[in-house]
Amino acid sequence: MRRLAALFMLTLLGACSTVDDLSPLSPSSSSSPTVVVRAPRFEDSKPHEWDSGAPWNYAVHGTDVSKYQTSVDWPTAKASGISFAFIKATEGGDRFDEYFNEHWARTKAAGVPRAAYHFFYFCTPAAQQARWFIQNVPVDRSAMPPVLDMEWNPKSPTCRLRPDAATVRAEMTTFLQIVERHYGKKPIIYTSVDFFDDNELSTFRGYPYWLRSVAGHPREKYGSHPFTFWQYTGTGIVPGMTGKSDINVFNGSEAAWNKWLRQNTR
Repeated sequence: MRRLAALFMLTLLGACSTVDDLSPLSPSSSSSPTVVVRAPRFEDSKPHEWDSGAPWNYAVHGTDVSKYQTSVDWPTAKASGISFAFIKATEGGDRFDEYFNEHWARTKAAGVPRAAYHFFYFCTPAAQQARWFIQNVPVDRSAMPPVLDMEWNPKSPTCRLRPDAATVRAEMTTFLQIVERHYGKKPIIYTSVDFFDDNELSTFRGYPYWLRSVAGHPREKYGSHPFTFWQYTGTGIVPGMTGKSDINVFNGSEAAWNKWLRQNTR
């Protein structure tokens, strides 16, 4: 009798199952880069009084680093709420950030999604700069898309050239197209308010933007221009990082962030 009852239950369970129930998880499900986010509110050594659109209203925060951040405890930074990092790799056509390889390896080891960025130099052709970036930044499908950093550099000891807006946009297009073909990902553009306005970048569409705005929400400084990331301070205090830190947010919820990662880190 017990044997008959057991057979009956197995038959019933089998009838209630579907093909999807019995199929193994797909590779994309098992290898999803979902990141747990703490929605932190970091301290700031020179805080801005936010009237509206405060950065801590955003769930996902990250940082950006270069050779000036020589010692970062990435596991501690991640535990404090750092969910991504932008890492300087190159500048112009011949400068390589000496801490890039260390930051690149240690962020990956800590499970912090990261992207490499290039600082544009107006005295070197864009194609040459793109080749220099490609020479120094390995193809890593798990990395976020590469970043082109576009801003004026009036304190440069070697190049203070300020081309006209049409030339700037043409050079940007050259760099972005070469890099996108190589890495297979649409690059992100980082810029500041003055550079954005001077070069009419409101007309330069088709790329995700990472906007600097430390004295107001991006909608106050860039109008309705869409953005994916917002750099809201350069004087933040992040556990695991010494000195003042740049802090950024992703423009979306935690769910939107994980969706963006799945789409851009494969």
